[in-house]
Amino acid sequence: MPTINPYLNFQGNTEEAFNFYKSIFGGDFIGGISRFKDTPEAEKLSGNELDKIMHIALPFGDANMLMATDALESMNQKVKQGNNIYLCISADSKQQADDFFAGLATGGDVELDMHEAFWGDYFGMLKDKFGIKWMISFTDR
Repeated sequence: MPTINPYLNFQGNTEEAFNFYKSIFGGDFIGGISRFKDTPEAEKLSGNELDKIMHIALPFGDANMLMATDALESMNQKVKQGNNIYLCISADSKQQADDFFAGLATGGDVELDMHEAFWGDYFGMLKDKFGIKWMISFTDR
């Protein structure tokens, strides 16, 4: 069964925020902390951005996660109310991911087409016609 989880954007203080959330909700970060210095795009980033958080996830309950990233100014990303959260759907199959993406993209704006991401997921991002931001992913791991 697919799941939907919140994906938060922070302007450089994701690690601080998630240590705060961890102190309240408990648990351990799923898969550790991924930093921008460990991505294929690292050479394009400024020195102060390399240690920023590319991805972090904290379990919440049995099947949910609170996830986040740092928005990078070098990528022209500015956090403001309305772009600080995505709903992230984890699909059960690649076909289901494509179907969800195509449906939600109807009348909306595609930010990143579905593709095989460097971390191994099949992944895409969009804003639907109502202004809601979505991440769609599928992993066969």
